[in-house]
Amino acid sequence: MRTRLTPMQQAVVDAGRPLPQLTDPLEVELQVSAFVGPFADNEELWEVVVRHLQEVPSRRSAALLNALAHLLPGRPGQWAKEAAVEQPAPSWDLRTLRFGECWIGDRSIDAGYLALLCSYAYGDEPHAMVFMIDEISGSLTRHAFITRHVSEALDRLKQQVRLELISAEAAHWLLSRSYDRFERRPGLGVSVDVHQTRLVARRRIALAMN
Repeated sequence: MRTRLTPMQQAVVDAGRPLPQLTDPLEVELQVSAFVGPFADNEELWEVVVRHLQEVPSRRSAALLNALAHLLPGRPGQWAKEAAVEQPAPSWDLRTLRFGECWIGDRSIDAGYLALLCSYAYGDEPHAMVFMIDEISGSLTRHAFITRHVSEALDRLKQQVRLELISAEAAHWLLSRSYDRFERRPGLGVSVDVHQTRLVARRRIALAMN
């Protein structure tokens, strides 16, 4: 008997409809992070959704399970990973993510912020995440956005603050502390972009820390 879905669970499944047509792994991450983020820690929801995707094999089910396996935290991510093994891999591969240089600049003198740029790549396609960390409010990430124009973003930051190279491990350790604080108190005032890219950032933090 096929698992019945609530309207919310069905909406999550339906949100994965475009994934098989995508070719860009970063676009996959961004789309999934944006619609999954608010429910990422809801184990009850994901237990049902993953079971449904197993019961209804399709290109959409395979793509969504694969993406969830990389982006969902904790047990839901493991459930999705185990279910994805049974279905064909999508055309994109999130396992090919590579880490590049990370840069940090202290703006505490004028604004109380740390600026952090971390670069990555899928194949020959680079991208970066830029974070503004509010040191006055306990090192909380106030802004987080993704850019494909890495050199331009780096040059713009260099015009505003003196940047120094920092190891990927050290950079993502700082981010881990910041995101831990945010997730303990999700009502803290942060921009929408932090919520929308949270799973993208959290995935990179986990990979760097491990």
